[in-house]
Amino acid sequence: MDPRLKIQPYCKKPLLPLLRAARRAMSCAMLNIFSILIGLVALVLAIPALIPFVSLMNWIVFPIALVGFVVGLLSSKTSGRNLNLIILIVSGLRLFLTGGLI
Repeated sequence: MDPRLKIQPYCKKPLLPLLRAARRAMSCAMLNIFSILIGLVALVLAIPALIPFVSLMNWIVFPIALVGFVVGLLSSKTSGRNLNLIILIVSGLRLFLTGGLI
């Protein structure tokens, strides 16, 4: 028999690294869902903040969206990160253009 055709014995892979990989994949998806939820809260608060004289709410919306953006960065998916990035841009631009007051 040719030694190159030698069949390797079946070896079991340890189960613990597979469980760690599955837990890591699930936590990344959960971080994306958590980021989307934070973004939806920021969006609900950002819509009335576009009205003049209520724009001081942007000082509340901006940090909430920033936290959601950071959580979205930790996720492997990008939808939550992108949602929070859009809210950050809109509320930051509104704060910049009005000087943060009006």
